[in-house]
Amino acid sequence: MNIGILGGTFDPIHIGHLILAEKTWMQLKLSEVLFVPTGQPWLKMGCEITPALQRVEMVRRAIADNPYFKLCTLEVERPGPSYTVDTLIELKKQRDSGVTFFFILGQDTLMGLPLWKEPQKLLQLCRLGVAPRSSSGMDLCSLETSLPGLMKSIVQINMPLVEISSSDIRQHVARGLSIRYLVPDRVERYIAEQKLYSTG
Repeated sequence: MNIGILGGTFDPIHIGHLILAEKTWMQLKLSEVLFVPTGQPWLKMGCEITPALQRVEMVRRAIADNPYFKLCTLEVERPGPSYTVDTLIELKKQRDSGVTFFFILGQDTLMGLPLWKEPQKLLQLCRLGVAPRSSSGMDLCSLETSLPGLMKSIVQINMPLVEISSSDIRQHVARGLSIRYLVPDRVERYIAEQKLYSTG
């Protein structure tokens, strides 16, 4: 059994996340994709982020009509900064030993992997489904030097470049611009109902 893990702040979750999850699910023949909202993202310590419960609710609404997409709240339930390696250790304990996990990320995120908590252990716990990003130059040789065995862990995900970012969506809302087709309809309505990202 192969299971995908798509982690992120999801502030908010958008169409790009869903396309990435769908393409990975199809190409790697995954039984399911776990969406894991970050509790306290260590890379954004000191930054203002939307409360976890609201980010979780946006993910719940975004994936509600896909039976292969599942919400995993391990990180928002765990106190302290969220680290992927800790989440994988916990998921390994919960699942059958025959499960292979694929952590899904973009090329830009992959380049920062050596800075993560226990990156070598992370490579022992999962494989990496890596999607293209036009803004990142891939230097896999230097990454392999920092993290021996990285190349064997990577599976390239073929998908169109989707240049949508959560920060752009937040700016759109703050400026009163439409976010239709950037996020699922249910998420767009929730953002409006909760008055998220609005400066007014």
